[in-house]
Amino acid sequence: MRAALLIQRWYRQYAARLEMRRRCTWNIFQSIEYSGQQDHIKLYNFFGYLMDHFTSASSQRNLVSQMFRESDVFQDVEWERQFCYKDIEVPDVYGGPHLSFPLTVSTVTELVDAFKNKQKLHARYVLQLLGKTWTLLRLMPNISHVCSCKHTEITICGDLHGHLEDLLLVFYKNGFPSAETPYVFNGDFVDRGKESMEILLVLFAFLLLYPLDVHLNRGNHEDHIVNLRYGFTKEVLGKYPVHGKMILKLLQKIFSCLPLATVIDQKVLILHGGISDKTDLNLIAKLDRRRFVSALRPLTRREADGDEEDASAGRRRVQSLTHGLTGRSRQELPRHSLHSGSGLTGRPRKELHSGSGLTGRPRKELHSGSGLMSRSVDEELRERRRLAGLSLSSNSQLDSAEVLESDVEEWKQIVDVLWSDPMSQNGCVPNEVRGGGCYWGPDVTQEVLDRHKLKLLIRSHECKQEGYEFCHNGRVLTIFSASNYYDVGSNRGAYIRLGPDLIPHFKQFQASRSTRELTLRQSVGRTERSALQALRMQLFTHTSALIREFQEYDPQCTGVISVKHWAEAVEKVLRLSLPWRVLRAQLVTSTQDGMLNYQHWLNQLSVIQTHTEIANTGLLETLYKHHSNLESIFRMIDTDHSGLISLEEFHQTWRLLSSHLQTVISDEAIAELADSIDFNKDGSIDINEFMEAFRLVEQCRGVGEDEPAPE
Repeated sequence: MRAALLIQRWYRQYAARLEMRRRCTWNIFQSIEYSGQQDHIKLYNFFGYLMDHFTSASSQRNLVSQMFRESDVFQDVEWERQFCYKDIEVPDVYGGPHLSFPLTVSTVTELVDAFKNKQKLHARYVLQLLGKTWTLLRLMPNISHVCSCKHTEITICGDLHGHLEDLLLVFYKNGFPSAETPYVFNGDFVDRGKESMEILLVLFAFLLLYPLDVHLNRGNHEDHIVNLRYGFTKEVLGKYPVHGKMILKLLQKIFSCLPLATVIDQKVLILHGGISDKTDLNLIAKLDRRRFVSALRPLTRREADGDEEDASAGRRRVQSLTHGLTGRSRQELPRHSLHSGSGLTGRPRKELHSGSGLTGRPRKELHSGSGLMSRSVDEELRERRRLAGLSLSSNSQLDSAEVLESDVEEWKQIVDVLWSDPMSQNGCVPNEVRGGGCYWGPDVTQEVLDRHKLKLLIRSHECKQEGYEFCHNGRVLTIFSASNYYDVGSNRGAYIRLGPDLIPHFKQFQASRSTRELTLRQSVGRTERSALQALRMQLFTHTSALIREFQEYDPQCTGVISVKHWAEAVEKVLRLSLPWRVLRAQLVTSTQDGMLNYQHWLNQLSVIQTHTEIANTGLLETLYKHHSNLESIFRMIDTDHSGLISLEEFHQTWRLLSSHLQTVISDEAIAELADSIDFNKDGSIDINEFMEAFRLVEQCRGVGEDEPAPE
């Protein structure tokens, strides 16, 4: 008996340690993901601020303007003519699937099988399918209403994020969509995964086949600005180099036409992100969702009225996605706790970004070629605009008023639906962890659901380790259908089956067969290594800032600091709210008497750098640190989606990034970088080649670790 108790005690301790490692790994992945989203929104708000308050002193103004340029303004009939597929010929050698309309069950089934076998649908059929989807979606309401009385069960899927393998597994387990098997797909079909286009085509095909039984909600990634950063734009242009531009333009229209929510039996609300204390389903049902091509900004008067001649309305006030909440004092922001699984605890308060995206920022020390300078906000902005070739607009106050109050209110409703997350505390606070929407508490859930006579809110938007999670006394349910989201073995996917009793039944799955064969210890170890690799890369890209912070704790310049000070310094620089002292054992190989040689530790951050020789180490570190921001700017500038930008546009990109980061990067350093990457000396730079040349890849660390998978 004593032996059995000892074994039981040992196993419980072993399981607890594994669970602690699993939660810590999860926090790393999620903190890095949300930090990236926040960076993207800050960058976009910065460009909006330039459009708001500055006029051109050079060609820089045109560069910023084209980043914000929406699709060409056409009437619906003109759009249909522009995207006519009939002039595109399908060659005889094409061996992929063929489509004929109206679609049949056998045709759609063949399309699914073709994608399963890695075949590609011809651009003619893609445009034809997208055009018919757009025509259908324009007729649909903002909130779809579904009745379960006619069906046995309704299936609800969460985020798929380009994981076609997960969608096919759901169909295998649950059956294809049909009148007998209706589905609700709750947004975020694209980005991150490599088969987003195939997922869209499959879902749109089933939507055309069963328009009353397949329901698609818009997610925050059904947004062409978000797609620039997270891979979908690059995927489409890679798969369809000739017609990719046309496909992307049509998808912008389709995304803006997607319904915002689905209601089942007037009792269950399904939407992608969440709600706020201002959510009004009656207002959401009446607004014109098609005007909001991107949810990252409110409409201008030009967009609201369709007046293309009003040049002054070209500038707009880009409000923060984390909008202030009237009548409520600011509270500390929540974050996911290592010790509470999915619970939320207080997050250190940060400065809220104002409507302009930059005003309201605290005074900051700027690093420049002449040393450290402390400026007021206005002085700082004027200097950075001067360096970027921009001058202050004299009528910026007038232009800022170009946003209609009613349009802003509608925009806020959409932002909350697409971007918000639940928290365990009561109240409603800006979601500055993501950079958009809000965090809402159980009291807000109760008030909004009771006001609309609803029982349950089903949402997605957050990856959950088991694929689903209840909160707010069982009245909010998160469902996530992309398994292995952060890495192989990181999480299960799940979907819901909801019957007439409106009691959800969960089906979990794991798309990777190799993961299903791993033990718990092997699975945790594999994902932990991947998370630590991502974290080491984050540390490497902040080397200079870490050194400056370490030196604050080392006034005698001994090169040594305590582990406590190391943890405090790392958190100040990265601001990921991670348990650094817990992670020390995995990140710091050696300490002596609780002291750390930080220079030696930084040298041990083992990464492979680019083979391109650049003398300016500050420029190189900026490139690594802001790799994703650079790619976003490049793809915004590349409005014709050619994959190429001129050397002048390359210089302008770096000037914009320098202004955004409030740092100085010399023209000579930029010219050296451009010359080193223009391999054929034709005066243009291939975006994909440039970004790949400077992508960080970690070396293999330690014996027995998994080798990186071949590309």
